[in-house]
Parts: sequence; C-alpha cells; structure tokens
Amino acid sequence: MYELKPVRNKKIYEEIVEQVKQLIAEGVLAPGDKLVSEKELAEKLQVGRSAVREAFRALEALGILEVKPGEGAFIRRVEPQAFTEMLALALLMDKNTTKELMELRRILEVESAGLASLRHTPEDLARMEEALAEMEADIRAGNLGEKADWKFHYAVAVATHNSLVVELMNTIAGTMQKVLRKARMELYRTPGTPQRLLNEHRAIYQAIREGRDGDARRAMFEHLDKVEKGLKV
Repeated sequence: MYELKPVRNKKIYEEIVEQVKQLIAEGVLAPGDKLVSEKELAEKLQVGRSAVREAFRALEALGILEVKPGEGAFIRRVEPQAFTEMLALALLMDKNTTKELMELRRILEVESAGLASLRHTPEDLARMEEALAEMEADIRAGNLGEKADWKFHYAVAVATHNSLVVELMNTIAGTMQKVLRKARMELYRTPGTPQRLLNEHRAIYQAIREGRDGDARRAMFEHLDKVEKGLKV
C-alpha cells in the first residue's frame, strides 16, 4: 500500500495533487491503479473530504485521474495527444514564456538535428531546401521571414521521423512563430543579421545532409543560443 503524508498547508488540495503526482513519478502509482475512497483518503491525510474532492477535480482536469461513478478514481493512461494539449494550454495561459520556450527549443531541436542527420530522406532534404530558398527570397524582399524560418525548423523535426517530436513542434507552432517574429524584429537592427541567420540555417542543413550528427547538433545549438542572447530574455 502506498504511503501518504498528513497535510499541513493553506492550499490543501494543491498539496494532495502534488503528493499524487509524486507517487506517479516514483512509480508507486501506475496507470489503471485505483485510489482509495474519498473518505479513506481524507482520514489518511487528516483533511476534510471537501479538500480531497477538490484535489480529485484538479487531477481530473489535468488528465491524471479518471473518476468513474460508482467505481472510484483511477490513475489515467495519458496519451501523447493529451500531453501536447496540456502544453498548448500552458503556453496560452502564461504570458512570459519566451525564455522558457527558447530553453525548450534547445532541448528539443538540438537532438532533433542530430536525429535528422541520421534518418533524413530525400523528401526531408527537399523541404529544408525549399525553406532555405524562401529565407533567401525574404532577405531580397526585405521581409522578416519568420514563416520560412519556422518552416525550416519544422522540416528538421519531421526528418527525425519521431511522431512525438513532430507533435511537440505542432503544439508550440503558434507561439513560436510570434517569438520568431519578435526575435527577427530585434535581431535585424544589427547590420548583417539576415545573412548571418541564413548562413546558420545553411550550416545546420549541410551537416544534416552529410550525416554529421555531432556537427548538426552543434550548429543547431549555436544558432538557438545566438537567437536567445539576441533577444536578451
């Protein structure tokens, strides 16, 4: 039987939620497991049943718990789509996500570049080349080119042939395009930046095309690192 600690907190239901999440993270509770009844849980935690009921509602809203009338509360099996939907909601609700989003991109896209260099197909390379051509056309036309920028990064994600990577990129797409526009507006104040950004993308592409996974990761990291420093977030 799993252990629960008595709660001594003003926001009691939040503490209950954290304890359940911790038990899941530790593998003590697994998808499909049934929680004890509201009454028994309230007694174990030494809190009122209303706090337990509120915690159950919060866990259900998070997609962690499934409450079946007449049967009880069960740890839910979380599908990838549910995870990405929760991430998308978090991005919409948090107005100060630029720095964290750039950190997420480094975590996600650096490894994606390495995988893409090992798994790409001719079609994947063609998509990247098309995005690079659009970037070059945007420079000539004096456009910011954030759409072509995103198109390139998305093509790299597709080239990983990992459905979860693509799902995550789809999730952050809307927010990321806004960040890219803001980034380019700030970065373009420095002369030579448009061509520098294009060259950085070309370096990523070249390493991917030639199957140099270490160089691909390094080129992607250096590109994203420069963009983040340019944003001063």
